[in-house]
Amino acid sequence: MWPSDWPSSARAIATAVEGAVTAARSADEPGFDATTADLAELPADQVTAVLAAIVRELLETAHPDGLTGDDVGAVLAAVVRRSAVWLPHLDGAAVFSALAGALGIDESEDPERERTDPRPAAVLLIDYLADLAGTSPHESVQRAINEIARAETVEMP
Repeated sequence: MWPSDWPSSARAIATAVEGAVTAARSADEPGFDATTADLAELPADQVTAVLAAIVRELLETAHPDGLTGDDVGAVLAAVVRRSAVWLPHLDGAAVFSALAGALGIDESEDPERERTDPRPAAVLLIDYLADLAGTSPHESVQRAINEIARAETVEMP
C-alpha cells in the first residue's frame, strides 16, 4: 500500500512500477508487457523521473565506492543476459539508454537513430539492481517518489 498523502498519479506510477518489477522477477513476458504498457499510459515525464531516480539510488547502493565504466558495462551485460532468456524482444540499446538517462547522459547526438522506449528496460535495471543491492524494489519506489516530492517542494533561493 502506498501513502495516502501521495497524489493519485504518484500512487498509479508506484503501482505500475512495482507490478512491472514483479513480472520481471518471475520472468513473466505477458505480464511484463502488460504492466509496462500500463506504465506507457501514465505521464511519461513523471514515470521517467521516478524510474531514473530508482535506478540511480540502486546504483549508488550497489556501488557505494563509486561507479566505474567497468561497473556500468557489467550491469548492462548482466541485465541483457538475465532478461534476454525470457524476453526475446529485448533491445539492448534500450537498456543502455535507460541506464544513460538515469545517469544524466544525453544521447541526443544522433537524431536519426530509432529509439526504443527505455522505460521497460529501466524496470529490468531496477529488478537486477535491487537484487545486487540487496534491497526491496517497493522501498526503492517509495524512497524515489518521496525524494521527488521533497525536491519539488524545496524553495529556490
